[in-house]
Parts: sequence; C-alpha cells; structure tokens
Amino acid sequence: MIVLLGVLVVVVGFATRRNSLLVVGVAGIVTGLLGGLSPGEVLAAFGSGFASSRPVTIFAITLPVIGLLERYGLQEQGRTLVARFARLTTGRFLALYLGLRQLTAALGLISIAGPAQTVRPLVAPIAEGAAEKKHGRLTDAARERIRSYSSSADTVGLFFGEDCFLAVGSILLITGFVNTTYDQHLEPLHLALWAIPTALCAFAIHGARLLRLDRTLERELAASAAPPGPPDGTPAGGTPGTGTEEAAK
Repeated sequence: MIVLLGVLVVVVGFATRRNSLLVVGVAGIVTGLLGGLSPGEVLAAFGSGFASSRPVTIFAITLPVIGLLERYGLQEQGRTLVARFARLTTGRFLALYLGLRQLTAALGLISIAGPAQTVRPLVAPIAEGAAEKKHGRLTDAARERIRSYSSSADTVGLFFGEDCFLAVGSILLITGFVNTTYDQHLEPLHLALWAIPTALCAFAIHGARLLRLDRTLERELAASAAPPGPPDGTPAGGTPGTGTEEAAK
C-alpha cells in the first residue's frame, strides 16, 4: 500500500497549484521508487509509456491549421454567426455544446473536438459573442469565466460520454482486469450501459450550471457597470462634510 503515496503527491501538488507536468512526473518517480524499481527502470518506464502513447500528441499537428484559421477571421465569423440567433445565450449555447460533445463521445467520435480543436478557436469566441450581444462590452473577469465554462463543457461532455462507448480504453481496461484477475466474464456492453445513467446525471447537473451562467454574468456585469457610491460622510448629491456637520449640530 505504500506505493499509493504517489497519489498523495498528486493531490498535494494540485492542491498547492504546482505545475501539472512536474507534479505528475514527481508522482511517477515516487511511485516507481517505492515499488522497488531502480532509477534506470523508472526512466525506462517513462520512455516506454511515452512511446506507447505517442498518438496523444497528435493534437500538435492541428495547431498550425487552427492558427491559420484564426488569422483569417475564424473567431470573427463565429461572433457574426451567433449574432443571427436572437434567443441564443451563452449558457444555452454551452449547454447545447455539452450535449453534442457527450453524444459524439458516446459514439466513439472522441478526437473530433477538444480544447485545442474547437474550444479555443470556436466555442469560446461564440460564447463570448453571445454575451456581448446581450450585455455589451465584457470585463476581463467575465471573459475568463466564459472561457473556463467553455472548457468545462468540453471536458465534462467527453469524460462522461466516452464511457458509454464500448471500445474506449477505460472500458476495455476494466473488463480485461476483472476477467483476468477475478476469473469473471464481464462484457464491455454491461459497463457501457451502466455508464448511461451517470452520463445523464452529469448532463443534467452541469447543464444547469451552464444555464445559470447567464444570470451570473448579468449580475456581475451590472455590478461592474454601477457607479461608485459617495465617499464616507458625503451624502449622495451633497457636498463633502455635510453629513458630519449635521451630526455635530
């Protein structure tokens, strides 16, 4: 059980807001050393893991294409598109994207969207355009909030949607481990079906948070646009010191 201290390193690192890559790397080294591996074997494990997961870095190929699209006005076209829909708000659009992302992930279409492919160049600008159409000029805090919710819609949709797909890696890993270790006969279809209620609950909970985003933005932007109150001792519309003099009298 001592090898689980690597998990503690991850928890502490993320709780203290350390660099994610550094935290995961240190946790892997700690886990390997506590598990009885030599430094050379730990390094070999890192190398074999990177070599076997090279397709994860395929997103880097899409970055130049996305850069060219943004240079030639992709974000502006997204804002122009959302301006044509009168009833489309930021929360409604992100809830719609959450459902679409969850559905495509459940069908196995995992790589067609993501933070680099769709959120950064398309989803976040459209969500910001919907907010600008309703509230006018946005503050920096409002823009950051919209971008974070855009990223969360993609992450939640993917995380809870992909488990409904039979051939996803996590499903195959669980069935292989259970069938081999405990001599059971667990079908991937069983796990995928039991993942559907969880996916529906995730959509309902996070979809409600996304819809509530419209009211949050309205409240924050109204507070930032309100004129500052009078200083202490100065009644609204009066002159400085009047309130103090009246109190003295």
